[in-house]
Amino acid sequence: MEKNDTIEYSENLIPYTRKQLVDKVQEKLDDKRFQHCLRVEKQAMELANENNVDPEKAAIAGLLHDYAKQRSDHDFIKVINDKQMNPVLLDYGNAIWHGVVGAELIKDELHIYDEDILNAVRRHTVGAAYMTKLDQIVYMADYIEPGRDFPGVDKARQITHESLKKGVFFQTQQTLSYLVENAKPIYPGTIATYNAWQNEK
Repeated sequence: MEKNDTIEYSENLIPYTRKQLVDKVQEKLDDKRFQHCLRVEKQAMELANENNVDPEKAAIAGLLHDYAKQRSDHDFIKVINDKQMNPVLLDYGNAIWHGVVGAELIKDELHIYDEDILNAVRRHTVGAAYMTKLDQIVYMADYIEPGRDFPGVDKARQITHESLKKGVFFQTQQTLSYLVENAKPIYPGTIATYNAWQNEK
């Protein structure tokens, strides 16, 4: 990332400079995934500025969103059991866990406790019936960052820049269609997100 694309943290939301946080994220990910996180950080800042949301919170949540993506199933299952999280989670896998459970790893390992940031990480995989603007920004930044290349991504970008809420519905609808077409299990939270955001069609 070029220097002018980054943000220097000034709000004391977390106990790190940006460089320190970048280094901690980089330690946990291979280069491809790490570069994705840098692009999501930048995309989240752009969407935050478009939607009058704190760009520093958006940048931090965007950078952190996949912090736990490459952990073992054993690590996630241990957290679910140790923290007595919803046992339904055990029926799913990394696609769900790295957000919902990953936020707990961010708390425990990085000592980041800002609930707005943690919720944006939790919700970036499945959304939620209620999502703050920050949640919506990270959900969509992950989906439309410049490295993404899949059928419909240009439409997703256009919709999201016109209306963040419509972007959320579009992504959720596309995700559900993919899961159904490929006979994959659907996490109940994804269905709840779809139903709640129906009026944003």
